[in-house]
This record gives sequence, structure tokens and C-alpha cells, in this order.
Amino acid sequence: MKHLLSLKDLSQSQLLALLELAQKIKANPAEYRHALDGKNVVMLFEKPSLRTRVSFDIGINKLGGHCVYMDQQNGALGKRESVADFAGNISQWADAIVARTFSHLTIDALANTASVPVINALSDLYHPCQALADLLTLKEVLGDLSHLKLAYMGDGNNVTHSLMLGVALLGAQMTVICPEGNFPDGFVVTQAQEVAAAHGGSLLLTPDVSALENVDAVYTDTWISMGDDTELSDIEAKFAQYQVNQALMEQYKVKYFMHCLPAHRGVEVTDEVMDGETSLVLQQAQNRMHAQNAVLVTLLS
Repeated sequence: MKHLLSLKDLSQSQLLALLELAQKIKANPAEYRHALDGKNVVMLFEKPSLRTRVSFDIGINKLGGHCVYMDQQNGALGKRESVADFAGNISQWADAIVARTFSHLTIDALANTASVPVINALSDLYHPCQALADLLTLKEVLGDLSHLKLAYMGDGNNVTHSLMLGVALLGAQMTVICPEGNFPDGFVVTQAQEVAAAHGGSLLLTPDVSALENVDAVYTDTWISMGDDTELSDIEAKFAQYQVNQALMEQYKVKYFMHCLPAHRGVEVTDEVMDGETSLVLQQAQNRMHAQNAVLVTLLS
């Protein structure tokens, strides 16, 4: 591994190694207390964040490293100076760059010009750190992920893309349930289907909610992505049947509920499910730090 830009860049063995390392770091944090001694990580954020910023900052500290946070008050990437100049200069001081950007093209530009590892902390196309945390969470509750049956329901987005690629790499089964016109990017779907075929997995896309029958977990996200100015009233009727509620969980015998957060309670998910015994949302949030720490240790050790 040179960077982590998308899970499509990993092999199955690399993905499994990251999940195993994340479990080791989580179980024995003292063993990794000095893993990043003397290392400095710069975080470039174009978008606001709770989980990503805090989990990286505290995680880096727990590994003995130092974190420098830069938001758009320091000048938007590519505006005040070029992305290449950002990457070139930061590479002179820092040991890695963590970037949360509007466009995946910015992530690629950073990786192409930086001489240090670049980690995609979210772009419009992929959210690999979130997917790693999600797979780590599922590994903790299910064990062997090769038999995983995961469903994503709602609006196809960057999280959907990364989950499709991760589940495909594991050779497991994923079902994506969306209203017509809101399916994931076609190019990424093709990528994921090719990866799934190579590893004995499967990827099904359907508008039919009944495809939830007997999946291990159902995953949802906000119906309107960050930065999208669509009004909820414009899409509420279209998405209404895709809300995750207790009746749906019981009808289709779904074991667990997942959400990357922030959630719009009472919209894509009800409070009863969000706060219920089947909810994994806080475990997912906790595992953001452990999964990201595994990436950092792998790239910087």
C-alpha cells in the first residue's frame, strides 16, 4: 500500500490484513502506543466533520503521532494555491496527508503529486475509511465475513460505493435497494461487480424492499448528501417506503441496523431502530478510529 484512495485499490489479502490489524490495535492499544512516534499527519478538510476529524485526531495521538488540522480558512484546495503545491509543500514537513474533499479528483491530484501517503477521508465518490470501520464492526458481530449478506437501502452515494467494493473483495453478498434514479454510479457498480465475480461474491441492485429478506444487516444513510441543496419535501414521497423502521426490521428478519451518521431521525430511520438493540451505529463510530489507525500503521510503519 502506498495510499488509501479507494478500496478498489486493495487486494483481498490487504483488506483482511487491515481488518485483522484494526482488531489487534483495538484489543491491545498499549502495544501500538509508539507506532507513530515522531510522525506528523496533516489533515486537509474541505467539508465539516465530527467523526472523521475527531477519530483521526485522537487516533493519531493514541499511536504517538502528531496531527495538524487545516480547514478552508487556510484557503480552499486549488484556490489559494494549486493542489500540487499543497501536496508538494506538505510533503516536505509531514509524513502523511489525510484529505476530506468535495471532489475525488482532488484526492487523486494530492496522491499524484505528494511524496507521502495520502488517505481519502471522504470524497464525492468514495468513503473507504467508513467502509473499513463498517466491515470491522460486522466482523466483530458476525465473525467470518465471507458469508456476509449486507443490504444498503436509500440513496446510492460514496458510502454505498465503498461498501460495494469492500463486500465484493470479501467474496460476500450485497444488495443495494434504491428508488429508480437513485442507484449508485454505474461505473463503480461495474467495478464492484467485476471484483465480486473474481472473488465469488455477488452484487444485486433492485428497487424492491422485499430483497431485505434474511440479510444480516441493513445499512442506510441520509437521503440528501452533504452539499446537496435538494429539499426533503421534494423527495420524501419517493423515498418513504425506504425508511428503516421496526416493522421493516421484523418483517424481513434483519439482524442488525447500520448508519454512517449523521442521521436524520424520523426520516431515513426511526428513533426506535436507531436506539434499539439491533443498532450498531455507535460501534461503527468507535471503529472509525481503530480502522483508520490500522491504515496509518500500515502506511507509515
